[in-house]
Amino acid sequence: MKSKQTGITLIGFMFVLVVASFFGFMAMKLVPAYVEFMGVNKAMNQVASGGAEGRSLDSLRRDLIYKLDFQYVADATIKPKDITLKRADNAAELMVSYDKRIPFMYNIDFLLHFEKSVALQGNVSG
Repeated sequence: MKSKQTGITLIGFMFVLVVASFFGFMAMKLVPAYVEFMGVNKAMNQVASGGAEGRSLDSLRRDLIYKLDFQYVADATIKPKDITLKRADNAAELMVSYDKRIPFMYNIDFLLHFEKSVALQGNVSG
């Protein structure tokens, strides 16, 4: 009685290994940028919960950049020009919008765009 062999061939296994390695390498490049963005989210929520009554945009920027240091966000990631204040009616919103370029392989780069806004409590001065 002949038994039929089942399983993957060596060539099939190598193909699966190459595809899995490619996506693993891609994840190794992209995950740190998203972890850094989670730190930006946390720092912005801390600034928003701290109150903004009578504070200026420069003061809010300094406070946010100070808190970003504790979240291990690189200084080159977010520049002061990336932090803006949007006003609508009696509410103010602190916005951070930045791009991050990640080299992948050869001449291929990933360009990630991150945006986050939080509502501020109180009146923010000009």
